[in-house]
Amino acid sequence: MSAPDSIVVVGGGQAGQQAVASLRRQGYGGRLTLVCAEAHLPYQRPPLSKAYLTGELPERRLTLRTEDWYAKQGIEVVHEEAVGIDREAGVVTLAGGARLPYGHLVLATGAANRRLEVPGAELSTVLDLRTKDDADALAAALATARDAVIVGAGFIGLEVAASARKQGVNVRVLELADRVMERVLSPEASAHFARAHAEAGIEVRAGTGIARIEGSGGRVTGVVTSAGEHLPADLVLSGIGAVPRTHLAEDAGLEVDRGIVVDGALRTSDPAISAIGDVAVFLDEFGCRVRLESVQNANDQARFLAESLLAGPEAAGSAARASYAALPWFWSDQGAHKLQIAGVRTGCEETVLLSVDGPGEFVAAHFAEGRLRCVETVNRAGEHMAARRALGSGIVPSLEEAREAGFDLSRWVRESVQAA
Repeated sequence: MSAPDSIVVVGGGQAGQQAVASLRRQGYGGRLTLVCAEAHLPYQRPPLSKAYLTGELPERRLTLRTEDWYAKQGIEVVHEEAVGIDREAGVVTLAGGARLPYGHLVLATGAANRRLEVPGAELSTVLDLRTKDDADALAAALATARDAVIVGAGFIGLEVAASARKQGVNVRVLELADRVMERVLSPEASAHFARAHAEAGIEVRAGTGIARIEGSGGRVTGVVTSAGEHLPADLVLSGIGAVPRTHLAEDAGLEVDRGIVVDGALRTSDPAISAIGDVAVFLDEFGCRVRLESVQNANDQARFLAESLLAGPEAAGSAARASYAALPWFWSDQGAHKLQIAGVRTGCEETVLLSVDGPGEFVAAHFAEGRLRCVETVNRAGEHMAARRALGSGIVPSLEEAREAGFDLSRWVRESVQAA
């Protein structure tokens, strides 16, 4: 296999930017084009709900690479939306009518926010958060807000809640599920964060949805919950999850199943097209189809794909012959609490809460069939790194060891991995 003479990457998020950077870093010399639907150069998205929103991170530090960097690397950045793929001709069509030929196409189209569909959702101070422009609008609204209602107690909702409370805004969070971050956290970790946010003065109402949003003069004045209660609000943030941007793939006839389906080499059902990042559905180490929304997954898949596209057929054992299998890990900063997760909790049936030293700290180890599969930590970076090292190496403590009084995960990993 030889490298394609031209590669087009559609998507200006973390995965797309990392893909073009890795291709050049690994020696790709062909034509390389990055298609960004936004007017901005690729930027970091995690700070949008935290340091950038509160003004602690300036705009210049949000951007991943400067315009000069792309020029020096010979990467053409096109600020336009891709609207179609002609697989037979090997061409991507842009909204303005331009046609970009490709030898290989990378779809890094990410995800889009689910829209809040209740009466009043069209009011001007009903916002969501996905892009830099969204964050700028939210920051402006928070500057004059007194009461904010956040719909959804996922990562984004609770990160914004903590940032808004830090700025003196009264915050209420409505979550239809029975607990916060139910989709990603264990019940024990959910309870820890529910207490932490309550102590910070954030009111979280689990098992409660939103019935309608009330307003005057085009702006929010309050919300009515699913229980019929009226809450004051001059700002509503919708944080009810995201859906993968699969329309390009679907229109082109590629296999789609809750995301763009890829094989172990991150190729779609068309071998001339790959998909990476939030939009890609791949097989994990347990043979389950998964789609992960994380910076780590976006970066690791982009690096893997770059190596795979450039590896020759003689490179035995290279990424060209391997399957993507990086350990997933996640984080979320919510006020003074840093959540870090190594691995995935799917299929786990046993949980061990490990002892911690100080208030606000938390470590939970999750086991499937007696084998460690996931570790959740709060304000315990050492244990998080130890968990990543253990899970990545496959050398993990047993359920029985973790249950022993005084079990120290960091020490166990340090001694066991070094001895292996």
